[in-house]
Parts: sequence; structure tokens; C-alpha cells
Amino acid sequence: MNIEPTNYTNLVSEIGNLLKKGREQAATSVNTILVHTYWLIGRYIVEFEQKGKEKATYGSELLERLSKDLTAVYGKGFSRSNLFYMRKLYISFPNSETLSHKLSWSHYFEILKAEQPLAIKFYTIQAEKDNWSVRELKRQMKSMLFHRLALSKDKKGILELAEKGQEIHKPQDILKDPYVLEFLNLPMQHQYLESELEKLL
Repeated sequence: MNIEPTNYTNLVSEIGNLLKKGREQAATSVNTILVHTYWLIGRYIVEFEQKGKEKATYGSELLERLSKDLTAVYGKGFSRSNLFYMRKLYISFPNSETLSHKLSWSHYFEILKAEQPLAIKFYTIQAEKDNWSVRELKRQMKSMLFHRLALSKDKKGILELAEKGQEIHKPQDILKDPYVLEFLNLPMQHQYLESELEKLL
């Protein structure tokens, strides 16, 4: 077979692109299946806890025992905390169709650390909409984006800061920690500058 170098280079490039796309699709499919499987495990746990009742009684002993037994048979991935978050995944998203195909289990694992259902919903939507990596999601959660938005009158400004990937470091920026405001018994307002805070304190 006689292949010209330029055509051969194109051939290698096209095959490379095809492999890359196929691998990306495979990874997405695996993540989707993994999240759905973990959602089902969470559902089974909750249904077992409910025993036909409308509300479940949560027992950590069940998760401890399940963790031990599942790990013995199926290997890693079934720690008590993983099972806890599988259970919370089902409770937070009782309809599996509301799960995002764009988010991995690692995304959900971080999102489910939020205490409030509204925060869980918020971070799920934002992570999907803005295509956040797990690292970016952790950063946004650590910066308390949801709480800052909830307390701020300048919601657009806070979202702009979040989208630009900025942490608030300068006195001119909006005070980012609402717990500090609560602790100091300061009223919520549009924004606080360092000089205003000094006067109030």
C-alpha cells in the first residue's frame, strides 16, 4: 500500500480525533451509569429503612454493616461515607430523571455536602450550567457562593465574581462570609467596604 506522507498524517490525525471523541463518550457513559447505580443503591437503602412506612428511620448501624459486607464482596467504593452520600443522593433527587448527565459522582459527592436542599439544587444547576470541574465546584462551595447570594442584594455582582473565578481579597470587594456578619450582628446591605466595617465595629 502506497500512502503519501501528507495523507498519512491526516489519517493519523483523524484516527486520533476519533479515539479522543470515543474515549470522552465512554467516560461520560460510565459516569452516567455510575451516578444512576449509586442513586439506585441509595433508593434501596432508604426503602429498606422505611420498611413500608412513609418516613425512614435513619440508622448509621445499617450503613456500617452494609459498608463492611459490600466491601468484602465488591471491593472499594462502599465506605460508610460513600453509602451515606448515595442515600442522600436519592433523598435529594427522588426522581432519577432530574440527575444531570454532565455531572460525575465526584461532583455529586461534593454537592451533597451542602446542608440545605436549596444549596444542593443551586450548586447542581450552577455546576452544570457553568461546566465546573470538581475543583472549581469545591472552590465555589468553600467561598460560600450560595450563602453570599442568599444574603446579598447584589446577586448579579456576586455571580459575576464567581464566574470570573475571583476570590474576594481586597477591602473594596464584597465581604464574603455571611457568618462573620451574623457574628458581628451587622445588618445585611448591598455591600460592605473595609472603612464601613471599621465604623460599625
